[in-house]
Amino acid sequence: MKNIGLQLIDNNDTGEIKDLKIVPVRDASNKIVSGLVIGPVMEQNIAIMLLAHQGELKFRPDLGVGIEDIVLSEDYLVFRHRIREHLKKDNLIVSQLDLFADKPFKIIAEYGK
Repeated sequence: MKNIGLQLIDNNDTGEIKDLKIVPVRDASNKIVSGLVIGPVMEQNIAIMLLAHQGELKFRPDLGVGIEDIVLSEDYLVFRHRIREHLKKDNLIVSQLDLFADKPFKIIAEYGK
């Protein structure tokens, strides 16, 4: 399942997503026995694809929307198309995508079967 995997730290203050989420669990002798957090990752996968530019993801250099480039552009149609195209490459089916000037940005998607 692509929706389950290693979770990353989501720092809501800075919006940065870059480190593994680790919560060490220790046994009676204080040795770490587990700690990587595994859980739903679809939203973090979407965020990574939106933030990355093509070529930045070593394991998938063809993925990357580069959403920050929209600041220099007002062609929202191009970005809506690019978002759908790149999410589809990761087998995400977009059921709703709202990206318009002066309106909240919203994506509803799920992994295909």
